[in-house]
Amino acid sequence: MRPLAPLFLAVGATLPWLSLRLSGFHGTPMAEAALAGMAILGAAFILSWAAELARLEISAHLAVAVLAFIAVLPEYAVDIYFAWQAGQDPAYAHYAVANMTGANRLLIGLGWSAVVLTFWWRSRRRVLALGKHDRLELGALALATVYAIVIPSKANLSLLDTVVLIAVFLIYIRAAAAQAVEEPELLGPAAALSELPVNWRRLTTVGMFVFAAVAILLSAEPFAEGLVGTGKLLGIDEFFLVQWLAPLASEAPEFIVAILFAVQGRANLGIRTMISSKVNQWTLLIGMLPLAYAISSGGLQPLPMDARQVGEVALTVAQSAFAIVVLARFTFSVWSAAALAVLFISQLFLPSLHGLFTGIYAALSLGIILADPRRLVTLGPSMAALFSGKEPGGAPGDEGRGGREDGTA
Repeated sequence: MRPLAPLFLAVGATLPWLSLRLSGFHGTPMAEAALAGMAILGAAFILSWAAELARLEISAHLAVAVLAFIAVLPEYAVDIYFAWQAGQDPAYAHYAVANMTGANRLLIGLGWSAVVLTFWWRSRRRVLALGKHDRLELGALALATVYAIVIPSKANLSLLDTVVLIAVFLIYIRAAAAQAVEEPELLGPAAALSELPVNWRRLTTVGMFVFAAVAILLSAEPFAEGLVGTGKLLGIDEFFLVQWLAPLASEAPEFIVAILFAVQGRANLGIRTMISSKVNQWTLLIGMLPLAYAISSGGLQPLPMDARQVGEVALTVAQSAFAIVVLARFTFSVWSAAALAVLFISQLFLPSLHGLFTGIYAALSLGIILADPRRLVTLGPSMAALFSGKEPGGAPGDEGRGGREDGTA
């Protein structure tokens, strides 16, 4: 029973809030945010293990995409809730954008960096070499980022963004599903449950999905409202709370799983999961916001953004572009990871200088490209693989270098 202990703990984390919610409990905003947040966290872990079990049936790329999507599902629930509420109350519009930009920048600034720094701590190697299996996700991220450049200039999120970004996501999923099925290496509760007879394993997997989905459904709205109410009570900037605290809580399982991969010598899988999470949020999540807003408001008008929100989106686009340029040679150094982390953390303490940070990301990206123009060329095969459905080949100049599972060259 010991391998299943984390699963029991995760289920236990959801039960206090679920029992209170079903009994009609209404507490202080802080209490509701804490209890509902704990339930979301527990549900996210359960979803992650269920998604890992599903890897026994589908390709590695699709499994990573599903795992990434499921692990950030709480983020979808919270942010789509804000967008839906914005259709009824315009005051919620800036919460939706804050949550979306915070989640995206958190993934790269802390998530990607944490995996590489963990890899360095474990192996003492300063460069993580990405293999050809990591490149499909990078191509999808590059394609989505190229389109996202136009969003700040429009100062809104429209149904056109929904169509384009969800199309990119579907192209990515189609390409991921076309890849070969590989035997997975499961961890923790997923590994223990994989020993069940096939029918029982599948039934258990479905049950975990359903239980976690119900937990999230009953927790997302109170968690979001609790954060806003807590900010008002404590005099804390609500935009800051929604932008950073909510994503940190909802994406913690994804961080833990990716870092655990790095600790176990599978840093490439950790990075692939993190990049896939970014693809999910940079395409499907953003695309769902104007759709939820339009349905809620009963019209086709776009989700508006004020000057602050436009600046936040521009900064998020700039960070994404910089991260892509850093990985364009399919290597990720400790120094690059440290740069991403330092720039991200600095933004938290200097919110009034976000425009400056946007310029820094843009200048660094341009400087790296001018110093090494071939970085742009190496992205071509990855983006082409999205449409061909074929496994991405090696990047120009890295023949024979193929990254091993531990990320070494």
